[in-house]
Amino acid sequence: MAKKAAPAKAAPKPAKLTASAKPRKKSELFTIIADHAGISRKQVAGVFDAMGKVMAVDLAKPAAGKPKMFVVPGMMRIKAEYKAAVPARKGIDPFTKTEKMFKAKPASTRLKIRPLKALKAMV
Repeated sequence: MAKKAAPAKAAPKPAKLTASAKPRKKSELFTIIADHAGISRKQVAGVFDAMGKVMAVDLAKPAAGKPKMFVVPGMMRIKAEYKAAVPARKGIDPFTKTEKMFKAKPASTRLKIRPLKALKAMV
């Protein structure tokens, strides 16, 4: 004869969300998400860790004219653009109208983060 399974306990209701006066700390955010999703904090941390790794891979090394993009569905679009190096040059200072040498700038990657429609609607 098979044993009857014990009735599953109802998950406790998560606390009501309220606005924070200061920016939330990482541990606070993980705890809130874990409570509302019904998973452990360790699993939430794993999700954020995996998302960070995916973002790093997707945004790494954009080429000139070929920006890299990562989308957090319903929240934001992150775009990485390559900015070429600028050599040192002589020019006229717009403030003092005297000739001066402008410093060289190394190549870099520029990140642009744009909110999507759902995020704009939330705020």
